[in-house]
Amino acid sequence: MFSLETKRLLLREFQPSDAEFLFKLNKNPNILKYTGDPPFQSVEAAKTFIKNYNDYKLYGVGRWLMVEKNSNSPIGWCGLKNHNNQFIDLGFRVLETYWNKGYTTEAAKACIAYGFSKLNYSEIVGRTMKENIASQKVLEKLGFQFSHFQNVDGLHEAMIYKLQND
Repeated sequence: MFSLETKRLLLREFQPSDAEFLFKLNKNPNILKYTGDPPFQSVEAAKTFIKNYNDYKLYGVGRWLMVEKNSNSPIGWCGLKNHNNQFIDLGFRVLETYWNKGYTTEAAKACIAYGFSKLNYSEIVGRTMKENIASQKVLEKLGFQFSHFQNVDGLHEAMIYKLQND
């Protein structure tokens, strides 16, 4: 199974045993507020999502579970998503108790480095709603530059950021 490691985190592929955590994460309205995604209806629905999640096999990347090393507990997810070879985006979600502690930035840096150095991506996109100031700050801290507004997956006027592989 694929994994990435940072100073404080292990990022790894989703496993069926992660269903309860993903259900809890996606149940929180503060976490889903800016995503446009509906919450999972049950732990079983989260399990089905994991079972059918084939991005790892199709593209060699995907959303990876963020596990804090000290506690060995899942705290969110972060990763790259290949949108049918049209573009690659960086996405992340983290439990509220871990906001503003640098975990998202730490995980995202590892994902970006992997995408650029191992997969030779030329560009990674970040997408966020204009009201989601926290995600914009993370993207800007990582070096992403605002590109344009676009309607995306039901998100009205999403902000599109881009990061080039230099």
